[in-house]
Amino acid sequence: MDHRDKPGGDGKLLAVIRHSETKPVSRTDAILKRLSGLHPKLIDLSLDRMLPLLEKLGNPQDRLPPTIHVAGTNAKGSTIAYLRAFLEAAGKKVHVYNSPHLVRFNERIRLASELVSTRKLNAALEEVEQANDGAEITFFEVTTVTAFKLFAETPADFLLLETGMGGTYDTTNVVKHPVGTIITPVDLDHQGFLGNTIAEIAVSKAGILKRGSKSVMGIQRDEGHNVLERAAHRLGITPLWQGEDFHGSAQDGRLVYTDEAGMLDLPPPALLGPHQFDNAALAIAAARHFELPVDETAIAEGLRKVTWPARMQPIREGKLRDLLPAGHELWLDGGHNTHGAKALARTIAEFDRARPAPLVLIMGMMNTRDPGEFLEAFAGFRPQVLALTIPGEPNAHPAEHIVSRATDVGFDARPLRSIVTALKVVAEVPNARVLICGSLYLAGDVLAKNGTPPN
Repeated sequence: MDHRDKPGGDGKLLAVIRHSETKPVSRTDAILKRLSGLHPKLIDLSLDRMLPLLEKLGNPQDRLPPTIHVAGTNAKGSTIAYLRAFLEAAGKKVHVYNSPHLVRFNERIRLASELVSTRKLNAALEEVEQANDGAEITFFEVTTVTAFKLFAETPADFLLLETGMGGTYDTTNVVKHPVGTIITPVDLDHQGFLGNTIAEIAVSKAGILKRGSKSVMGIQRDEGHNVLERAAHRLGITPLWQGEDFHGSAQDGRLVYTDEAGMLDLPPPALLGPHQFDNAALAIAAARHFELPVDETAIAEGLRKVTWPARMQPIREGKLRDLLPAGHELWLDGGHNTHGAKALARTIAEFDRARPAPLVLIMGMMNTRDPGEFLEAFAGFRPQVLALTIPGEPNAHPAEHIVSRATDVGFDARPLRSIVTALKVVAEVPNARVLICGSLYLAGDVLAKNGTPPN
């Protein structure tokens, strides 16, 4: 199931509700609003509804290019971004399925290395809607079927396929023979759907493993590692384990990667933060273990050119950036869960070592998350917190609730009406380091208002 601010984003509730709760402003929005009304629940993990629809459309999931399937709690999107960058640096055309989108639904589907055009997307959505003929089906199921249809019809060399929620009953889990599977770090998220412990959540993630397909595992907690190891063993799979079979670390400003085949001395990843060295190493291991057609030169070029919006993204220009003085830093990150907050805090600590600066967090969050738990990761910085109610989101925490939880943690906090108001307040803090965080919903709103949507 799709969930904005997802298990690797933040609660990742259906991103389309941003559109369907308001008057449609485009043909795409009108189609998406109709599709969002076909099932009474936003999340209903099952494959029973979409399999008949796929059959009506000629089972496009069986006609895909070589596929790499990625599950996990955090780092799925970054890992896919690295793999895409490596493959494209090697001259390959790549399909990508990601969620959620930040500004436009088109961001979820990349065909042969280009975002799907609105014309092609609308035509495919309407064809799938007609084939479904009003049957009950969730939004993420019907849009995933649409993506498979587009992927099957458009030639490409590879498909990088991200799960929405979990693995076993995730709508993407209909690909029978992936080239390989990747499970990024598993942590607590969406306990109401996937289980209340790391072990239970790992059982769900392990559902993407397939007999005869290779697998690479990110760094796991012991209880998750044990579950994944047993699941792989039952399927006759011997995974590569990060921290055991391969390693990647920052050394003298470089990424040094090692596995049984040897060492690579590589440029640092263009994505910022210490955790990105781990994410890049996971992607490199997958590329080598799955025997993808990329060499060291393509990996190095991919590391230099990789992009992934709203992941510690510097905002250097645009309408919102213009509200701040030249001495301020402005950063945007969609991190929303505790694991993501800790990664952000490590990144800020690294920045502070290079240039100490007062930290201001501009924060909005969906009500599937506890702002206090998120903010605890920043205790060492004593940031000022400017809280927002995310615009147009009925399931967003009120700014006043975020302030209350920030105060509980011991931070100075105040509610504000808009991102513009918040930035005007920040402009009065000398040489501030400003981080907009807490939700991918908020990140998308910021990119739209700044005039710098993903492309």
